[in-house]
Amino acid sequence: MRLLHTSDWHVGRTFHDADLLAEQEAVLDHLADLVVKEAVDVVLVAGDVYDRAVPSAEAVRVATAAMGRLREAGAQLVITPGNHDSAARLGAFADFASAGGLHLRTTIASLHEPVLIDDEHGPVALYGIPYLEPEPARVALGVPGARGHTGVLTEAMRRIRDDLAGRSRGTRSVVLAHAFVTGGVGCDSERTISVGGVEQVPGSVFDGVDYVALGHLHGAQTLAEHLRYSGSPLAYSFSEASQRKSVWLVDLDAHGLAGVERRELPVPRRLATMTGVLADLLEAPEYTALTDCFVSATLTDRVRPLEAMRKLRERFPHAVHVDWEPAGGGATVLRYAEAVRGRTDTEIARTFLDDCRGAPPNERENALLVGALETAGKHDPEQDGDAR
Repeated sequence: MRLLHTSDWHVGRTFHDADLLAEQEAVLDHLADLVVKEAVDVVLVAGDVYDRAVPSAEAVRVATAAMGRLREAGAQLVITPGNHDSAARLGAFADFASAGGLHLRTTIASLHEPVLIDDEHGPVALYGIPYLEPEPARVALGVPGARGHTGVLTEAMRRIRDDLAGRSRGTRSVVLAHAFVTGGVGCDSERTISVGGVEQVPGSVFDGVDYVALGHLHGAQTLAEHLRYSGSPLAYSFSEASQRKSVWLVDLDAHGLAGVERRELPVPRRLATMTGVLADLLEAPEYTALTDCFVSATLTDRVRPLEAMRKLRERFPHAVHVDWEPAGGGATVLRYAEAVRGRTDTEIARTFLDDCRGAPPNERENALLVGALETAGKHDPEQDGDAR
């Protein structure tokens, strides 16, 4: 049997407010192409199908269409919810969907009940562990003494191993789980799953099965031959700019795990970072190749440029983020009480503008500040000097 391990689609997510549905649809279409090309039998999605518990209608359309294309390509699907999903919403109509080859494993009560799929060597038991929030999960699992993620996942795996022990000898096993396993490396785009406790769990919790398809961390990682993260199919933060997104092709033979191969995914729109003076970024020919990328720019101008994002987008239409880090460092950071001590409201307003952009107000700006403070009854004419 050949499995395709993927996770963390996050359909409906935006990238610094930029819509990603077209990019998500393109890369999910490629998964269907892989199913055909690589003769995949089962597609595994280990959590975070959607980016939010109540996805938009468009996000649901994109995800549903992707699942349909995967099924039409010839694969069955096993899907579990992650910490971004609503397990109840994702699992709606699960009993009906399974008849068509879409297996939604979303309930704690049935996590030890596998999807059974046969190949020429016999049955493969695929267990889906929905994301387990420790506090409600320990109640639902009947283990009030369980501590944190490790405690509830240990109980979940105990139930799975007990079920597996009662099945025919030679039954191979696969587990889908959404968790932060010790040894994994996170990215900026992942939502923390630590609430009042340690979020990481040891890999040994998942001992005793042939393959564990992990979700949650957005970079592809191998923690052990049988214990892997596929990562997200798209980059969702600039910290992932150097990652090449991929999926795992997992082969099971008569004895269990036979091999795992990596397949890289297409990049609908690359991520790029640049640093320099705004005028140089807008003119330098070496940046021409980045005009179709999502761009994050760090500006080093001594004075904060006005309308920097608008100007950047004239050359880089997909610029989404801009920082200002003036060459030589910015203004000295002061405590509020020290910054305002002995100063009038007019002086404080002028200094604030200077601190924010690295230059004092010009004549026009100073006149606007004085006019606003006069209207508010806060201006001291003795502080004007020749400023007006």
